[in-house]
Amino acid sequence: MNKQTACYHCGEDCGEVKIVLAEKQFCCEGCKTVYQILNDHGLCDYYDLNNNPGKNLRQSIRKNKFAFLDDEKIAGQLISFRNEEQTHISFYLPHIHCSSCLYLIEHLHKIHPGIVRTTVNFSRKEADIIFNHKKISLREVAELLTRIGYEPYISLNQLKEKKPRLPRTMIYQLGIAGFCFVNIMLMSFPEYLGLKNIETSLLHTFRYLNLALSVPVLIFSAQPFYESAWKSLQHRFLNIDAPIVLAIWVTFFRSVFEVLTNTGSGYFDSFSGIVFFMLIGRVLQDKTYQELSFDRDYTSYFPIAVTVLKDDQEVPMALPDIQPGQTLLIHNEELVPADGILTRGKAFIDYSFVTGESLPVLKEVGEIIYAGGKQTGGNMELLVVKEVSQSYLTRLWNQPNNQPTEEKGISFVHLLSRYFTYIVLTIASLTALYWWANDPVRIWPAVTAVLIIACPCALLLSSTFTNGNILRILGRNKFYLRNAQAIEDIATIDHIVFDKTGTLTTTQLHDIIYEGEPLSKSAQESIAALAAQSGHPLSKALARHFGRNSLIVQGFHEKTGRGIEGLINGDLYALGSQQFITGKNTHPGGTRVYVSREGKLLGFFSFRNHYRNAVNDLLQDLQSDFELSVISGDNASERSTLRNLAGKKTTLLFNQQPADKSEYVRQLKDHQKRVMMVGDGLNDAIAMRESHIGIAMAEDCNTFTPASDGILESAQLGKLNRFIRLCRANKQIILASFMMSIVYNIIGLYFAVQGNLSPMVAAILMPSSSISIIGLTYGSTNLVARWLKL
Repeated sequence: MNKQTACYHCGEDCGEVKIVLAEKQFCCEGCKTVYQILNDHGLCDYYDLNNNPGKNLRQSIRKNKFAFLDDEKIAGQLISFRNEEQTHISFYLPHIHCSSCLYLIEHLHKIHPGIVRTTVNFSRKEADIIFNHKKISLREVAELLTRIGYEPYISLNQLKEKKPRLPRTMIYQLGIAGFCFVNIMLMSFPEYLGLKNIETSLLHTFRYLNLALSVPVLIFSAQPFYESAWKSLQHRFLNIDAPIVLAIWVTFFRSVFEVLTNTGSGYFDSFSGIVFFMLIGRVLQDKTYQELSFDRDYTSYFPIAVTVLKDDQEVPMALPDIQPGQTLLIHNEELVPADGILTRGKAFIDYSFVTGESLPVLKEVGEIIYAGGKQTGGNMELLVVKEVSQSYLTRLWNQPNNQPTEEKGISFVHLLSRYFTYIVLTIASLTALYWWANDPVRIWPAVTAVLIIACPCALLLSSTFTNGNILRILGRNKFYLRNAQAIEDIATIDHIVFDKTGTLTTTQLHDIIYEGEPLSKSAQESIAALAAQSGHPLSKALARHFGRNSLIVQGFHEKTGRGIEGLINGDLYALGSQQFITGKNTHPGGTRVYVSREGKLLGFFSFRNHYRNAVNDLLQDLQSDFELSVISGDNASERSTLRNLAGKKTTLLFNQQPADKSEYVRQLKDHQKRVMMVGDGLNDAIAMRESHIGIAMAEDCNTFTPASDGILESAQLGKLNRFIRLCRANKQIILASFMMSIVYNIIGLYFAVQGNLSPMVAAILMPSSSISIIGLTYGSTNLVARWLKL
């Protein structure tokens, strides 16, 4: 057995390949070329930052893949800024993964003098590049990145207007609220300490300065609460922001009254502190999930341009400009962007993204191919019969029943705040009646004090900080939720529906089982060598299964969709369907590839989906708390395997189209089930939207995922049960912190109903309440996360 040699660039096994440069061995010419580029420009520190940091470059990049960037119309829609000398562009680079990547990309200017500066956003895997377009073109920038292993991913979605990440306005609102709060607290110290020897004029100056500082907080910083409260009132629903706005206004105007009448210093510190702390919670919550887009659709998956054949010339054309009657040249691993008829070439179309079928489908010349399928064979030509906007994939996404039949849930915090507000208003009314009968002069001070001290800001603080920290913990574990409401929706589910293909299974691997005469070492090597000659997905999987070798195949012949044959070391081997090998077709279940030597059947290879390593334990853990369903677009050949994994109580459904999945979820909801749908492709998107909570599985969280409530990196699927338990702890933590705030409210109300709530008491209760709540929520969520090993 030969000792494995790791590639110096990417770390892959070099196998029998002998590519050596500067006493370093490489697995392919691509890796050697990248090393040469870095070595020539003094950038080999790249290898000192991480062991084997590079990407495997065995798959060559098509020569004119980025030719469409020479089109001024397309380039103009991608460029963010351009002047006489410089162009600014932002590229998504999915292969960024470590500090070596950052080092190399930010030193592009050393590789090409036309690059002015590169800035990398690691979390978004984006590079902002400034280059001199007189020295290097946009196309050449993309090709340069590709040559060093960081091919840009450019999709049709980038032609649409981008949504802002986190509104700068909210950052400014937070900054102003914080500045004003700190300075108001500073100038209120004489009032807190009850200093009598301070000059009256100076005391009045401090009070008016506090009033001036509080105005921008009222007018500008508190705007998010006004907008939220107004929208809720328009829908005849009292959310938590409505009583908070009331408390803000009452606090401010009572404070203004006291300052103008010289009867007190007011509660400007409490007022500005309420706004400041609540804005912190909202910014923390928004910042947690701003890096991901949950509203991506099929355009995020489509290329920005495609090759059109005109007068035997290959012309790149923007996808929206494609018209019926044009002929498209579709290359290996490219998506079919429009419905069309195959006119030339071999088509092995992978429809797993659209239908959930795990294995590619053979298409003959003259057959129609629908948009959304991926060509896994060689080049093919396609006559367009429908515009991109009218294709099957687009209609599937935009069909009317692709919308949920009901809105997502309403937070229990809003429901709780409604009753809390009624209680506060009742206390305020009783206080007013009491003082009206005993001392009418004290009605205004007592009622306003009640509204100030009993503000439900503690409830909002506890919910925003708890939700924000849980979102941060989940994000750290590669589970990203659209918003805080998704946490509560997950906590209420009682039925989980899993898609099979691409969710419980991985489309990258197959389990291959051989049945028949024992195969010698030489026979296995011969089969691997023959399989490596074919571009069929099953042949590729078989070649990977046995590994590479240096055997030579002579007389290779392939019959499209049937099988292949060739001479290896003088023996004629053949691989293919049962009909091709034996002349019979008994329609056995499952996917099989038969093998023969010198016309004699040796046996067959069965191909089964490869279930992710964590699936067995995950399904066993979930069965105790939830009802489970597994639903698939595949046939039922793996029913017994899946039954053993999922248990007897799990519902298994096969041959399900996208509309069937959506209807099944709807039926569960009709039976009062709270449903979570976990899927990966467009075929699951409608069911995700129909469910109470839709989770999209992704091999890379920055690549395409259907519109969903959450994105889960596939490697983290085994933690799903722990994620759900953390979300369920959310409500208990919020309620515990709210009960703590009730204690502060009772103390404050004791003084408030008497009409003698002093600034000192308010100054102590407000920050101590806020800080203790923040501490409780942060500490509790981290404690639960550690207990769950997250």
